[in-house]
Amino acid sequence: MLVRARVVDALLLKLHPDLRRRAVAEAVGTGFLVAVVIGSGVFAQRLSPSDVGLQLLENSIATGAGLVALILAFASVSGAHFNPVVTLASRIAGHLNTREGIVYGASQIVGGCVGAIVANVMFDLPAVTLSTQERSSAGIWLGEAVATFGLLIVILALARTDRSTFVPFAVGGYIAAAYWFTSSTSFANPAVTIARSLTDTFAGIAPSSVPAFVVAQVIGGVVAIAFCAYLYDSRRVPVP
Repeated sequence: MLVRARVVDALLLKLHPDLRRRAVAEAVGTGFLVAVVIGSGVFAQRLSPSDVGLQLLENSIATGAGLVALILAFASVSGAHFNPVVTLASRIAGHLNTREGIVYGASQIVGGCVGAIVANVMFDLPAVTLSTQERSSAGIWLGEAVATFGLLIVILALARTDRSTFVPFAVGGYIAAAYWFTSSTSFANPAVTIARSLTDTFAGIAPSSVPAFVVAQVIGGVVAIAFCAYLYDSRRVPVP
């Protein structure tokens, strides 16, 4: 672990100060997001041990509210992507170059995994316990694609119509809703999906289920990017 920490430190030191600052913001923001998802899931299980519906309600409210706060806190530094698919959309739009996109994605994954560990330890659980919760079926994969498609539509539509100030609230509200209308409970984020495999709790996902989730998320995101490019004809559309 010490060797890995030194390697990460060395890589960060080689980055331009501005990019390093943005990478740290993405890592910390994604870490907090994962801690909110996992921590609220654990607490929900303990507070409502016999009511799965109430557990999901508690988990979804905490996640939606946490997202609003985190995006507001970090958007001015890094854009508050916290999601490799959102970073991919930003790269395609030309807001990031390839190197920046890779740094963002790596920071999100590392930060998310640290957030999962912190959440586990906060609730006196082993730092890392691989989840045994299988999430694998055609319906669930479709749910992930739909969840990610909707998330990207919300973000890109607001950006294209000069309403980016509403993104924190729209994203938080959408994710809270998507917990309930998608079969997968809306992970919609490869970094968060990978991190959630490190906890065998309410929010966990078995490592064997992660690859298909990530593929579905990327497909949903890419379709959303293409759809928005068509819908808004690559122009900023004035709000009626």
